[in-house]
Amino acid sequence: MSGVKSMFGTLLKRERTLERTVAEIQQGNEALRNELIQQYKPFIAKTVSSVCKRFIREEDDEASIGLIAFNEAIEKYAPHKGGSFLSFAELLIKRRLIDYIRKEARTRDAVWYTEDRENGEQTAQAYLDAKLSVDEFYKQIEQEQRREEIIHYQQVLEQFGIHFHDLVEQSPKHKDARLNAIRVAQLLVEKEELLGLLFQKKQLPIKQLETMASVSRKTIERNRKYIIAVAVILAGDYIYLKDYIKGVLPS
Repeated sequence: MSGVKSMFGTLLKRERTLERTVAEIQQGNEALRNELIQQYKPFIAKTVSSVCKRFIREEDDEASIGLIAFNEAIEKYAPHKGGSFLSFAELLIKRRLIDYIRKEARTRDAVWYTEDRENGEQTAQAYLDAKLSVDEFYKQIEQEQRREEIIHYQQVLEQFGIHFHDLVEQSPKHKDARLNAIRVAQLLVEKEELLGLLFQKKQLPIKQLETMASVSRKTIERNRKYIIAVAVILAGDYIYLKDYIKGVLPS
């Protein structure tokens, strides 16, 4: 048991050290940036390969996109939004690769269309087969991205002592109540100071929100977990979960 504790303690210490390293780079330590990228090249390669479903060489375009995305993660990572740097970097690398693959597929579509016009119907079936294959690939990747977003989101919520079954049981039942709770979460995210308090103390700044929102303290307290859950989505880098919230809000 002590060995397990020691292992997790080492991993936690390493993660904290990594986040401090990223903070130093953001403050202008360029030498440290190069060291970090070199150190995490295996992580980047593994992440890229998991999306492309094949071994990726350093000279491949996908490898370059992975490196650029990792560097972008260094620039954009914000601890107060929740989650570890590596989980954020992984999401960003996969997102950029999907963008690249889609762009390449659109280019191939244009080439196929040109060849089809020049060669008649000979390439039509081949084009259709290729397009269906690409579409199926997109579906698989998006499913993986959704699943990983949810896992990352779940890990952040657990820092607040919130679990998915809590949200199912305690989410506002009426549409108007849900909309009011979402609006409170939006107000919270718009105020950087309050958002910082939320992630630092892992508590909802109810007193401050009460003075800003047109709802009672009792309402905010009753919907506390739901408001926090929505605020975490709005403050984080959750493409699919944000789409869900947009679907709930009135157009």
